[in-house]
Amino acid sequence: MAVTDSARARRIGLLGGSFDPVHLAHLNLARCATEQLHLDELRWIPAGQPWQKQQAGRAVSPEAHRRAMVELMLAGEPRFVLDARELQRAGPSYTINTVRELAAEQPGAELFLILGQDQYAGLASWHEWRALLALVTLAVAGRAGQGPQPSAELQGQPHRAQFIAMPASTTSSTQVREQASRGEDLRPMVGDAVAGYIALHRLYSEQ
Repeated sequence: MAVTDSARARRIGLLGGSFDPVHLAHLNLARCATEQLHLDELRWIPAGQPWQKQQAGRAVSPEAHRRAMVELMLAGEPRFVLDARELQRAGPSYTINTVRELAAEQPGAELFLILGQDQYAGLASWHEWRALLALVTLAVAGRAGQGPQPSAELQGQPHRAQFIAMPASTTSSTQVREQASRGEDLRPMVGDAVAGYIALHRLYSEQ
């Protein structure tokens, strides 16, 4: 018997990051993931206190700015939702805490954690990563047509992984910040709305 849409488990994508700033490659990844994974909803989850960046000694922009830029980026996309829980949570932003909360809030839903290849390869450094693998399907954005390349630790740990085909892109938040510091046109990388916000608030101008 065919499974109807009403009986199918909700499919929810989770796209986290510092988004400092959010850029069009993030948007393209979100769109590709939504279509290829047949997601009912994709949640953008800005990190409140990204512990890995803190360990590396890099401060991130204030939460209000990063949240506002994500809101501008996802405007007009009906399946995209801003999930600000990590901005509101005290302490380091651990993905496992967010996933546990969402699993409790959305019983029966299938959760897809959207990652780049670098994050996938380094997942064994994440807080409670084995517990995380039991709760989500990893959705890994590919590089130049290659499938996901797990680390040795991940190869030895059962987990679910799917590949997201992506067109090549060299855009990064680091590149956007560097070009903003030189007063260059950011619109090709972040779009008009986010570029206008960065200019209005003079973000990254002193880097």
